[in-house]
Amino acid sequence: MKYPEFLSSQSCIGFPAPSFGASTEPWKTRFTKALEVLRKEGFLPLPGTNAFRGDGVGISNTPLHCAGELTAMYCDGDIDGFISVGGGELMCEILNYVDFNRIMDSTPKWFMGYSDNTNFTFLLNTICDIASIYGPCAAAFCENPRPKYIQDALDLITGKKLEFKSYLEWEKESKVDAEHPLETFNPKEDRVHVIYYDGELYKDARETDLNFSITGRVIGGCMDCLQTLVGTRFDKVSDFNKKYVQDGFIWVLESCDLNVFAQRRAMWQFENAGWFSNVKGFVFGRPYNGETMMNLDKYEAVLEVARHYKVPVIMDADIGHYDPMIPVMMGSVAEFSVKQNEMTVKYMMK
Repeated sequence: MKYPEFLSSQSCIGFPAPSFGASTEPWKTRFTKALEVLRKEGFLPLPGTNAFRGDGVGISNTPLHCAGELTAMYCDGDIDGFISVGGGELMCEILNYVDFNRIMDSTPKWFMGYSDNTNFTFLLNTICDIASIYGPCAAAFCENPRPKYIQDALDLITGKKLEFKSYLEWEKESKVDAEHPLETFNPKEDRVHVIYYDGELYKDARETDLNFSITGRVIGGCMDCLQTLVGTRFDKVSDFNKKYVQDGFIWVLESCDLNVFAQRRAMWQFENAGWFSNVKGFVFGRPYNGETMMNLDKYEAVLEVARHYKVPVIMDADIGHYDPMIPVMMGSVAEFSVKQNEMTVKYMMK
């Protein structure tokens, strides 16, 4: 696994828009403010040509133009690392035009983003053998005071921290909207991890004496995007599993639009594509669309498949679409530890 150099003061951070651009509110104001904040902190932010555009369908521009921007910026020797402008819906359509061979031949660089950006964070791992960061997109860096999870993401991409803990509360309802673009993080819900361990399901880890850890190579992202990649020419998971079989794998997964039945179908599809070969554990973020349907809840949506492997499963983790999100160094070897209701992750660059 190739690990890029961490960013530092005066690093040039590129902001490509391979998915949505910051063309509407509240994202336009938030992204503009984020650029200002990062500039004041000594970084050299460089928005891509699509950063403020909304000319595409589900992405900032045409798939050809988005792919061209992403490839050109990644291979630009004057740019040190990247934070995606935003998520979106159809980033998969740019993959036909991304020059992965050129990217593999260039200097490895950190790329951070989540949701639709799975289409790049995941393929950087499995096609290019380059580590990536599943973490917040650019607009999140506008907030003052900066929430701890956003600072954690910045600390990871700059190499100041490689160990992170779950947060005490999470945000179910955001105060940010078009009329209030610069509202701040609004956590009001208590963190409650749900754990499947040693054949038992613990619905409230606060009431347990659980104490265990899992070590393996981290892979995953947004299930909505990963399901689209299964069986395509971009699906190189089998080769990735074989290359790192000695490490075993921790699948870190979360979902956005998928309802509980769609989540269960996605897990079935991943399993039958052989993706979970040599899995050592699962970590699931809170699903953004996790309402119970026809007696299927968000836990059984994923456990029906996950329990086949008799490995620990951590659910309702601080990963993904409900803030806060722990930044995940995808492609790295990591240790996920649970002590009662607290989860700690430590990344090892090997």
